Amino acid sequence: MTAIALTIAGSDSGGGAGIQADLKTITAQRVHGATVLTCVTAQNTCGVTRVDALPLESIAAQLEAVVTDLTVGAVKTGMLLNSEIIALVAKKLTVFGLQPLVVDPVMVSRTGAPLIDRAAIAQMQQRLLPLATIVTPNRYEAELLSQRSLHSLDDMKQAAAAIHALGCGSVLVKGGAMPAPLRGVDVFFDGDRLEVLEIAPIDTPHTHGSGCTLAAAIAAHLARGIPLWEAVTQAKAYVTLALRHSLAIGRGQGPVGHFFSLSP
Repeated sequence: MTAIALTIAGSDSGGGAGIQADLKTITAQRVHGATVLTCVTAQNTCGVTRVDALPLESIAAQLEAVVTDLTVGAVKTGMLLNSEIIALVAKKLTVFGLQPLVVDPVMVSRTGAPLIDRAAIAQMQQRLLPLATIVTPNRYEAELLSQRSLHSLDDMKQAAAAIHALGCGSVLVKGGAMPAPLRGVDVFFDGDRLEVLEIAPIDTPHTHGSGCTLAAAIAAHLARGIPLWEAVTQAKAYVTLALRHSLAIGRGQGPVGHFFSLSP
């Protein structure tokens, strides 16, 4: 039986993050990817110049079309943009009983720039996080959700515990934006198990889409029936290799190399 993973996220016209990165990642794990588009960005390696939310009716129709026909093995959410979309997605995920769920919060960029407003953050905390099998915040998102600053490994562990207390099944606090020597170190916590994932940092400026890629890879592995911890470690290994083969395209920050396994 073909494994299917569904991504609910925004479009990146430059192809480095969002729905485009998710589909490349899911396909690279030998899983079929289905999509629900929440917003459209005008974006390239230099940045985002415009964002347009899709109508709620369109988002609901896309989701219903997928789940009433396809057997979805796992779901990943990315950019949901505003409180109305977050509330709608949370409601539909509950109605259709869609699990396991990987939530990439997409609230703050890896550079610390806010991506959604306070009302949307509140909806994320109250409606979506309690549904999540795993939440994958970056440093700044983890700081916001845990209400503490992250400067050390112990800070990351405490943040993971605080975010888990919000009601999600597990947390992976990502260290890509942490200062050396914690760059590339992630902390996993599921209420019982605390693990630190360490890799040697990859020296590349071309990291666009790495967060989307990690969450999508976890969802793809979960759709194949792989246990959560193994899904996380396999996804981490995939992103590490994708960073090692990142693409120096455009005039700005290029994306990770999703199809490194096809290179000569």
